Amino acid sequence: MQYFPLAINFQSQSVLVVGGGQIAFRKVTSLQTAGAKVTVIAPNLCQALQGLFEGKKINWHQFTFEEAEQFHLPQTLQKFKLIICATSNHKTNLTVSQLALDSDVLVNCISQHEHGNVLLPAVIDRGDVVITVCTNGQSPTITRHLKRQLEAFVPTNIEVLSRWAESWRAAIKQKISTAEERQQFWEFLLSGKIKRWVLANNTEQADAEVKHQLQQSQRNLGQVFLVGAGPGDPDLLTVKALKLIQQAEVVLYDRLVSEPIMQLVPSTCERIYVGKRKADHVLPQTNINQLLVDLAKQGKRVLRLKGGDPFIFGRGGEELELLSANSISFQVVPGITAASGCASYAGIPLTHRDYAQSVQFIAGQLQNNDNSIDWLQLANPNQTLVFYMGLSQLSHITSQLISVGLNASTPIAIVEKGTTEHQRTIISTLADIVNTAAKKKLNAPTLIIIGQVVQLQTKLDWFT
Repeated sequence: MQYFPLAINFQSQSVLVVGGGQIAFRKVTSLQTAGAKVTVIAPNLCQALQGLFEGKKINWHQFTFEEAEQFHLPQTLQKFKLIICATSNHKTNLTVSQLALDSDVLVNCISQHEHGNVLLPAVIDRGDVVITVCTNGQSPTITRHLKRQLEAFVPTNIEVLSRWAESWRAAIKQKISTAEERQQFWEFLLSGKIKRWVLANNTEQADAEVKHQLQQSQRNLGQVFLVGAGPGDPDLLTVKALKLIQQAEVVLYDRLVSEPIMQLVPSTCERIYVGKRKADHVLPQTNINQLLVDLAKQGKRVLRLKGGDPFIFGRGGEELELLSANSISFQVVPGITAASGCASYAGIPLTHRDYAQSVQFIAGQLQNNDNSIDWLQLANPNQTLVFYMGLSQLSHITSQLISVGLNASTPIAIVEKGTTEHQRTIISTLADIVNTAAKKKLNAPTLIIIGQVVQLQTKLDWFT
């Protein structure tokens, strides 16, 4: 870490800005927001700075820095808490910077950071909550990019939450003696419904819940976050999913959760693999359900991470039933289900007014004598069928559909490892897909899409 991050109180402090253009204006307005008294040296001012001068909000010396002999003296420069070089003249910036360094004054060169001793990071200003992003001056583009990403995660009214938390700090410290227990309690408050209430300005309900929790002799602060991880591409995670991933203490994850998504899990988080393959379950579902309860009762923030959406062939409802029966607090975050994600990345619209007016999702892990599916009802040519986990039953699925009247020439697609860099899309017909799939040596996970919409794939494919 080349630069040490430090927040400085600039209230009523004098700052010198050398330069009168738009870049100088942006720095002046930021400094004024922090309460600084700004002096500008420049032969001319841009219109925005001219307006500040006319409004008596800045001091202006109308000459070049080289002409301002009094500012070349250490005793003059030392009156300023910070000096910013914001001219377009490299030589001038270097002169100002060297004089400031010789006078032991903090100095920033906006376009030549190596000449100063201070960097001005990108700032996310939320009142009492200020977040800064800095890349050691190496890449302003990356700094701006990271700032935009962070802004999406920080509520615009996070200041309300900060002030509310401060109002409870003393009472919580008095009631909960150890720092570790207080930290756990705060994590509980700031990761669930109480935080949501405060941000919605419902502080009365939030306060009542905090009082209730503090009155309990034994507090169960454990929570379970049932989160859909989507079909594989980490960019398809919801904002809320990513927030909860970063808060977890222990994660139970499935086979279909991609490695790029697992890389987002904090390194301090305990990882427990509970994935399932056909006839190969690391843990039976009942054991997974109980493990969630046991971990939550230990006060853990448990992330239950599932590929796709947890309520679509994800057994999420079964897990929540046991949590509810044990009075465990939980949250559910839907994910982009494989049907939507893989079809979109393959260029196949699941509905289209010229081809399909409805779509059905079907679990494809079937036995050949399975009678739970109404195959005749699936033979409607004006709908799209999506089979999850059906590769091993491909022959059975296609033969059943053909036997109940669906045309053997109906287009079919198999999307392998959809939304990832290894995605493959195989197009064929009901009659030929089994042989085609065998030749292509497809491997799970796959998604099967059947219907006239498949014929649009070659036209709409954008990902590959």
